[in-house]
Amino acid sequence: MILWATAGAVAIGFLIALEIIARRYGGEPGPVTNQARELIFAPKPGPLYGGLALMMVVLTWRQRFIAAGAAIGIDAVFILARWALDVRVPEGHFFGNGALWAMSGCAIFAITRRTGQERTLLLKGVGLGLLLVTGRKIGDSWLLITAKTRPTVLDPYVATADHALGNPSWLAGRILNATGPIGSHVLGLIYAQLAVAAIAVALYQLRNVAAERRFPRHHLVRTFLVIGLLGPAIYMIFPVVGPVFAYGPGASGTGGVQWAVTNLWPHTPPPITAPHPVPYDGLTPRNCMPSLHTAWATAIFIHSRKGPRLLRYAGTFWLAATLSATLGFGYHYGVDLVAGVVFSLTIEAALRTLDRGWDRSGIQLVAYGTAVFAALLTSYRWLPTQMATHPWVFGPLVILSMVSVIYGYLRTTKSWKPKAAPALHTEPQPELV
Repeated sequence: MILWATAGAVAIGFLIALEIIARRYGGEPGPVTNQARELIFAPKPGPLYGGLALMMVVLTWRQRFIAAGAAIGIDAVFILARWALDVRVPEGHFFGNGALWAMSGCAIFAITRRTGQERTLLLKGVGLGLLLVTGRKIGDSWLLITAKTRPTVLDPYVATADHALGNPSWLAGRILNATGPIGSHVLGLIYAQLAVAAIAVALYQLRNVAAERRFPRHHLVRTFLVIGLLGPAIYMIFPVVGPVFAYGPGASGTGGVQWAVTNLWPHTPPPITAPHPVPYDGLTPRNCMPSLHTAWATAIFIHSRKGPRLLRYAGTFWLAATLSATLGFGYHYGVDLVAGVVFSLTIEAALRTLDRGWDRSGIQLVAYGTAVFAALLTSYRWLPTQMATHPWVFGPLVILSMVSVIYGYLRTTKSWKPKAAPALHTEPQPELV
């Protein structure tokens, strides 16, 4: 209880601090205000019902039907009230209030009507659901802060280093353009709905919580949240906006040609020149290094390996499609994706080691992943010209560094699996006559 109380106090303090920073530097409400207002006002698109689904893993089937019915009924009331009052809401912002009210109601029910282990389990479920929902708000605030506090970006450094990998974003962008609107629509849907895949895998992992009355020691949601918490800190250190913004027309009306270094993406790779920081607008998030979409998709792939065949296929497909989308839409450079894979594996290794105890193999794996990640970012920042002029040397080195972390992760985690005890072979005893 002391541990959970401490974690809750730290989380609340972090949210309050982020609220203050968002208002001071971004001039807009932070995650606490945005989450609270969605109890009444039209919510932004996000995993509200996904959070409700995660919370319901601690409920019985009867309680799940009640919670889902209450959420849908409350949403119906809100939608009818907005229609009657002629309240205009943006497209896609029609429902979600009910899910937030249902989770809040379960929290109140746990505090007032449950005791002991039942109260703790229900509050953990509510916390899990709200963490997924609030995590989206925290991410939005972080992205706003990166845009407001980092007036220059390091895209020329990353674009130059990306020559070592053959500028894969430029190639993927031309391929995606050749597929026409169908390919763009499919990949865009997959890219935007990454949380849906994560919720599907998490629900499979947490399917026995209600019966066993406890959560598993490690599951996907933990990795997802830690990636989202630590990733923006790297954005602040290494601000990058991405090829479509720095070398193309921008997207969604932000950035644009007026802020681009030059308009080359995706048809003409950038020339190899001495890189330098360039100014950029105060709206476009500096959210490229590392690619958190790649990190999250990698985590989904890892956690889907122990699921049924369909879930394993889905995890593989989502990883491949996410990598294609991040490059094809020009949101990331190739070296971003390499850093994202290393980042995800290192965090996953750290969380697994934390669960089983900090033994030598776990510490070595986490230290090695951290060292490779730091070496990659250092080389992108301080050796980009050398990487571009010697691609046949640095390209394989970048890929091999990622592969070495993958190999180390697979080898170490395999050694953690309990080994089956050998069967005892007994000699047949002679029969007594």
